[in-house]
Amino acid sequence: MATLIVAPAAPPADELDALLRLEAQPSASGRPAKPAERIAQATVLAVLFAAPALMCLHAACVNDPDIWWHLRTGEWMLQHHAIPHVDPFSGPNAGKPWAAYSWLFEMLSIQLFQRFGLVGLVGYSAGMVLAITVALWHLVKRLQSDFSIISLLTFASCFALGRLYTPRPWMFTILCFVLEIDILMHARKTGRARELAWLPLIFALWSNLHIQFVDGLLVLGLALVEAVAARWWFAAKTKLRAPWLAAALAASVLATLANPFGWHIYRIAYDLASQRGVMDKIGELQSIQFRDPADFCLLSLALATAGALAWSRRLRLFETGLLVFAAVLSFRSQRDVWVMATVAAAILASTLPGREKAAIRLPKFATQFAALAATLALLAGFCAMHIDNGQLQTQLAEGLPVHAVETIRAKGYAGPLYNDFNWGGYLIWALRMPVSIDGRAAFYGDKSIDRSVATWNAEPDWASDPQLTSASLVVGPVKAPLTQVLRMDTHFQLVFEDKLAAVFVARK
Repeated sequence: MATLIVAPAAPPADELDALLRLEAQPSASGRPAKPAERIAQATVLAVLFAAPALMCLHAACVNDPDIWWHLRTGEWMLQHHAIPHVDPFSGPNAGKPWAAYSWLFEMLSIQLFQRFGLVGLVGYSAGMVLAITVALWHLVKRLQSDFSIISLLTFASCFALGRLYTPRPWMFTILCFVLEIDILMHARKTGRARELAWLPLIFALWSNLHIQFVDGLLVLGLALVEAVAARWWFAAKTKLRAPWLAAALAASVLATLANPFGWHIYRIAYDLASQRGVMDKIGELQSIQFRDPADFCLLSLALATAGALAWSRRLRLFETGLLVFAAVLSFRSQRDVWVMATVAAAILASTLPGREKAAIRLPKFATQFAALAATLALLAGFCAMHIDNGQLQTQLAEGLPVHAVETIRAKGYAGPLYNDFNWGGYLIWALRMPVSIDGRAAFYGDKSIDRSVATWNAEPDWASDPQLTSASLVVGPVKAPLTQVLRMDTHFQLVFEDKLAAVFVARK
């Protein structure tokens, strides 16, 4: 009698892919790790955590022009026990509505500055770099088992972020974004929705630190789109259910309203995003120039990520959408390279096959001990590199008009002040008088910025600038075209000049 033999059904494509990935992972019952392997990996991990922070410490950036108006805002809040809703620092825009949307960062930065001086600002930058590095390691480690790949991706991403290692609130945005991507990627992989409960807490803090929390909400919305599409479209692969993601998104949006400006924070974000005129005038908002090794590192990460997605031979909806989102933001504006650096690390970690012989064999609590060792190395770095307030003050004078300010204060020169865009933030802090313009581009608007740029370039109508004609004091770069023409102008007298800055006062 014939026997019907029924062969077992072949597993679906997604299950087969999962099985192949499991086979590529080291078995939990594999060979026990040798003590030497554990010690070697723990040592590499400590060095990995410390290296980006020490690079930041070596650069010791205190010449950032915008940190100074942040500090002045924080000082104003401490003095008035309130958050400003109208501008107290601008001459032409005095009393105009203005929202200090990074108020929590400003409170933190002024506290650090008052306690530690310029060293506090450097410590903030280096400490945030260390936190970002540890967060990136945790993100990549949960998606990849190969210790070598984890270490390489973490360092490459941190290296690509090098231009952003300055005392700015965007450091918190980078950290919050890494934490969000970590939660989403792991939850999509495992289907465990409990971690999503952290997202509202992250967004509540994020919305008080930096305006780019909106980018994080867009990514969360992309994950929700994938979860909804997964019910009908085979290309959407996620173990998260749409109701959980919808609840997480709704709770996160509500959490962002826990700020001093309520729902108006979204109007502020819209105003900032819609001001396109400044993109070509402000260096950090321009596209990547590819003059630095970090730029080519970022490009390599982006190309490798695109290649990895193509090699998988199936459309990954969330990862592809995330890569497109990162490419638009990061290659449009160099201050947003953190998006591509984070996204590339996450996608490559989840797609590259790992080697069993290079599996993680770290002892328990190795990550915590490595982070502690990196912190101690960072503290030792301050001493080894002789970083103190005296050295940092000398560096500050090389990039900002410190000596010009000293002369103005010693001579008692008074405003109205006319200054250029880049130095406005520092003059708000150092001179304690209203400035004609500063780094708050959205607050001044394209028209004011264009007028200031034209005047400082000494274009034909420079003398008709009402801010200049009404000024009693002018401070600007010594090599600026306007500085050259003011030397011959009978209305102004040169009273100070060094290699960096020139000061003019109006003749009586």
